[in-house]
Amino acid sequence: MTLLRGDALSRAFDHGSAAYDRLVAASPGYHAHLRRSARRTGLPDGGRGLRVLDLGCGTGASTAALLAAAPYARITGVDASAGMLDRASAKSWPRSVDFVHAPVEELAGRLRPGSFDAVFAGYLFRNLTDPDKTLDLVRGLLAPGGRLAVHEYTLGGSPVHRAVWNAVCAAVVQPAGRLAGDGQLYRHLRRSVVEFDTAPAFAGRLRRAGFRDVRVLPLPGWQTGITHTFVGRTPSGAEERS
Repeated sequence: MTLLRGDALSRAFDHGSAAYDRLVAASPGYHAHLRRSARRTGLPDGGRGLRVLDLGCGTGASTAALLAAAPYARITGVDASAGMLDRASAKSWPRSVDFVHAPVEELAGRLRPGSFDAVFAGYLFRNLTDPDKTLDLVRGLLAPGGRLAVHEYTLGGSPVHRAVWNAVCAAVVQPAGRLAGDGQLYRHLRRSVVEFDTAPAFAGRLRRAGFRDVRVLPLPGWQTGITHTFVGRTPSGAEERS
């Protein structure tokens, strides 16, 4: 199977949106881990006066996690799947939350450079054709000293992590996806993780993109060594001038 990309992946998520919330809710730790990664963004004062971009917001699980971590921030959720975004938009949100339907690759012409204090990306980068180009875009959208947090399936590099991921997918994830009528999407999920960066490789990708103070933080439960939070920041104005 070839990995799904672009419009093909958006269509698969459109179709899968009806069952998506139900399936992820059955995954132990899914929402708690998103909330932990959102807190790791480290936004001060509950996000008061700050603008946060939620890239790949899907049905709004990551948006809700950000809202819990930074209840006073202005949050913009973006997703390429109209079906997933319809599910997100239908939920109850404060007026500080809005949503934009767009592929991440098109945001450069739609959002003002330097207009966000933080960017959160949950389960996004392994689905992109060109992750490095997107990191350059994200860096441009962040203000000097802006914060980035990425919550992603990135195997730790041990054969054990790969084996656990494949076993869970074969026994639980893919059968559930087939029952929901979304077998192709969940086959993509399995392969996209196996073929993407390891956690150390993705951290290196962030550093090459110009992010400072990059850290790789583990998550607990069966996802240990499989899902990680990556945090970093753009250079401050003084650092850029030096």
